[in-house]
Amino acid sequence: MFQILVVEDDVKLNQIYCSALSENSFNTSSAFDGKEALELMSKQNFDLVISDIMMPGVDGYELTKQLREYYPELPILMISAKEGYEDKRYGFLAGIDDYMVKPVDLNEMVLRVYALLRRAKIVSERKIKIGGTTLYFDTYTAEFDNKKVEIPQKEFLVLYKLMSNPSRTFTRRQLMDEFWGYDSDSEERTVDVHINRLRERLKDCKDIDIVTVRGLGYRGVKNEN
Repeated sequence: MFQILVVEDDVKLNQIYCSALSENSFNTSSAFDGKEALELMSKQNFDLVISDIMMPGVDGYELTKQLREYYPELPILMISAKEGYEDKRYGFLAGIDDYMVKPVDLNEMVLRVYALLRRAKIVSERKIKIGGTTLYFDTYTAEFDNKKVEIPQKEFLVLYKLMSNPSRTFTRRQLMDEFWGYDSDSEERTVDVHINRLRERLKDCKDIDIVTVRGLGYRGVKNEN
C-alpha cells in the first residue's frame, strides 16, 4: 500500500486530506510544518508528499528544495491558497510535480495522486513500453520492429513527456518552459521543428502518434493494434 505524507499546518485540513486518501486505500502520515516533515522522511519511506506552502519555520518551497536534494524522483503535490502565476512558477522551479489551489476538490486531489504515482513508476523504471515499442530514457532510444532509433536529447525528452501522459494535450509554451527554460530566447516554433523531426524518425513506428491540437499544442497517442 502506498505511503503518503501530508504536510499542512491547518489541523482540520490535514485531517480532511488524510481521510480522503485513507478512503481510497492509501496509508497516510501527518506533519504540520516542513521541519517535522523532514524528520519523518528521515525515519520512514514515503511514496508521495502533499504539501502546503505557507507554514511556520520551513515552508513548502524550502521543503521541496530539500526533498529534491535527497529524493529526486519523489512525487510532490503542492496545495496552496496562492493562485498567482509567480507562486506556481516558483513552486515548479523548486521541484514540485503538480499544483492545486485551495479550496481543492478532494476527488480531483485523489485522481492527481494516482496520476503522480503512476508517472513516478514510469520514471523509476526509466522506460516506457507501448505495444511493440519501448522508449529507453537512459540511452535516448526508441526500439520497434527489431531496430533501435537513437533520438537527440531534446526531441527524446519531448517524446517521453508526451508518451508518459498519453492523450493529454501540452501547449507549446508548456513544452518550451520545461525543456528550453523559462528564460529561453527560442521561439515556440522551435517545438514544431522538434515535433516534425520526431515524426520523421518514428514514421515506421505503428504504436505511437504525435497529434497536433490546433491552436494549442500536441498530445501523444498510443495506437491500439
